[in-house]
Amino acid sequence: MNRQRVIPLVRILLVSSALLAGVSTARAQGDSRPFNGLDTHLGNLSRLSDAKSRSISPENFRGEKGKAGMATEGTGKNASRELGQTWKVSPSVRIPAKSTFTIADIDGPGAIQQIWMTPAPIDKTRQYILRFYWDGEDEPSVEVPMADFFCCGWGKYCQINSLPVCVNPGSAFNSYWSMPFRKKAKITMENLDAKDMVLYYQVNYTLTEVPADAAYFHAQFRRIHKLEPKTNYTILEGVKGKGHYVGTYLAWEVRSPGWWGEGEIKFFMDGDSQFPTICGTGTEDYFCGSYNFENQESHKYQTFSTPYTGLPQVLPPDIIYVPGQRFGLYRWHIADPIRFEQELKVTIQALGWQSGGRYLPLEDDIASVAFWYQTEPHGKFPPLPDSEGLSVKPQVVAKPDAAKK
Repeated sequence: MNRQRVIPLVRILLVSSALLAGVSTARAQGDSRPFNGLDTHLGNLSRLSDAKSRSISPENFRGEKGKAGMATEGTGKNASRELGQTWKVSPSVRIPAKSTFTIADIDGPGAIQQIWMTPAPIDKTRQYILRFYWDGEDEPSVEVPMADFFCCGWGKYCQINSLPVCVNPGSAFNSYWSMPFRKKAKITMENLDAKDMVLYYQVNYTLTEVPADAAYFHAQFRRIHKLEPKTNYTILEGVKGKGHYVGTYLAWEVRSPGWWGEGEIKFFMDGDSQFPTICGTGTEDYFCGSYNFENQESHKYQTFSTPYTGLPQVLPPDIIYVPGQRFGLYRWHIADPIRFEQELKVTIQALGWQSGGRYLPLEDDIASVAFWYQTEPHGKFPPLPDSEGLSVKPQVVAKPDAAKK
């Protein structure tokens, strides 16, 4: 065979093989289907889709195309009086005391992709209740105080640098949880406080087709002022359906001197009774820390905030092992979701040390938020505590010399 003909033929075969391999790889990765615009990341930002971008804020309450910034009435009317329409006339809303405001009411299909909001005042954020409803359901799939949803349960600013939740100066709360819906999405804010609140917010979402296997986002709050002796704290129970658990936030106040985090977290799933399928080895271990979160040079608690886990808040920060100290911790199961087929229960122990190297069951003040995805319908949530039950009391911290390691 002519050598000049062989070389082009070999090249054609090599190119064809490479193209076929690329097509096979693309199909294996699901790239043969049209991109729906969901689950964007650096690896697919170049891909185009038919998804439509929309945003709800006080400048466009319904997220309608071509109708943002049209307000002539709003909280900024006086400031814009010499400039008029389009000049920040309605940047925020005032929510009266003891009332509920609808932040978003969206027709699907689509997904909420990012939420930003900032309240005033921040120290009352336990009294502001977020609720999310999917596809016309009567009972919310999310019912959490604003403070705890954004990992700032103690009502004080705390910088959070994680993937799904970011909190930035001065009181900017951001959520990046993916929240798909098929028919409808509704978000409300209830103001339980005796005073009005001011809220700036933006809900960024897309209108697009939602995959059949996409589950619904859920979050549930719980709080116990004083844990009963020798009992486990329940983070979540009563979950029925198929899904996966994706995160935990804890606001923890210690009532005893010494280290408080020896307790194990346990995940009971799909018929587990006395013993769970997954059991941790200690509280700081579950939050991906070690040895009491103690800085070995300063001998104080070491705060940290990372994409998947953190101890971002220690109040006050300059002492250790003292009754009355408060902590905020988060752990996201993004790379390691806890999957269940039918049911799920999550508990954690409050455990310290006493003389003779013995464990000491604690009676601490613990609040939590559980985050998970599941099929609907979901199980009934426990009643949310009333305003008094939610409240954060003035902090009383023992003198450091009262602490015992």
